[in-house]
Amino acid sequence: MRDIDAIRADTPGLAHQTFLLSAGSSLPPRPVSEAMIDHLRLEERIGGYAAADREGQRLQGVYTSLARLLNCGADEIAIVGNATLAWMQAFYSFSFAPGDRILTAEAEYAANYVAYLQVARRTGAVVEVVPSNEYGELDTSALERMIDDRVKLITVTWIPTNGGLVNPAREIGRIARRHGIPYLLDACQAVGQMPVDVEEIGCDMLAATARKFLRGPRGMGFLYFRKSLFQTMEPPMIDHFAAPWVAADEYRLRDDARRFETWENNYAARLGLGAAVDYALDIGLDAIRERSWRLAERLRQGLAQIPGMVDCDLGRERCAIVSFRMDGVPSEAFVKAAAGRGITIGVSNPASTRLDSEARGLPVIVRAAPHYFNVDSEIEALLEVCRDVAAGRAS
Repeated sequence: MRDIDAIRADTPGLAHQTFLLSAGSSLPPRPVSEAMIDHLRLEERIGGYAAADREGQRLQGVYTSLARLLNCGADEIAIVGNATLAWMQAFYSFSFAPGDRILTAEAEYAANYVAYLQVARRTGAVVEVVPSNEYGELDTSALERMIDDRVKLITVTWIPTNGGLVNPAREIGRIARRHGIPYLLDACQAVGQMPVDVEEIGCDMLAATARKFLRGPRGMGFLYFRKSLFQTMEPPMIDHFAAPWVAADEYRLRDDARRFETWENNYAARLGLGAAVDYALDIGLDAIRERSWRLAERLRQGLAQIPGMVDCDLGRERCAIVSFRMDGVPSEAFVKAAAGRGITIGVSNPASTRLDSEARGLPVIVRAAPHYFNVDSEIEALLEVCRDVAAGRAS
């Protein structure tokens, strides 16, 4: 991996804080901010249309960078305003009928689950949760047993917003492909902290955000959609960019995944997204995973030495999201105490992963998410805060 001092120097936000919340909205490196600011200055001088024309090659290059990141074709990428919209463009492209089955995971994210409920209410489709195994992961054996000809979609969050869990995305993909069932993967917490290869995973669709571990701008998301599938489908909404108006009574959908985009978009943020992807690729996703996961494990091991601390993480493979709580101590107390010492962490509300949280009886829990730009001394600083809160020495 590149020199850690150079990486930290590229991250101005570290000058005044210890930042341990990349699962929320991470700190962008300087090249990301500069790409966006430079484009805004260009728009300031010559206007938005002319700026987009002048930067056309760089804007086109963002698709190429994302294709490298995900190991897919550039024509299988759509760039949209956020990950939720990307996910919705895929999910709402499916037509469901009464009795159709939608299979998902117990640790599914709230934004996705309410969409399942809406579609079920509108169409008569059925939402079914695949049980978790003893490690808290989606049980792939149970998934296999649940497959029949009424299953129309398998849709799973790879890494939930809390719990440290990494669901078995590749094994799910093998089952989906074997049975010819479309597979939609929410990879918001995965992209940017680990390698993501859609061919290896076997997913047909993947939605992700720029702002989390990828360290890109807010208000930017993207969708991978396998070409052989999207060419048989129509987006839930279109405009004249997604589907050019070719005759008075006819439109024609684009041949690429940009049929899921609209004509107007934030070009500065797109360039920021491209810069974030290129920055991650330059460092290397294997190196990023190794460092961020090692720091997270160091945090877990330290927390385990604090009397009364409860580890809320799941899975045999644990990622760079660390969740914990302490009986009798509000999770907000840890966040407040950490903020008082210049450390940024957060909480996770049980409503974000309601099924998992209710099954485990979780209250609001603390969430910390180290990334590759963090160092061991920052992990120790957070552990010291936790020790003090547990001992009643901080408030």
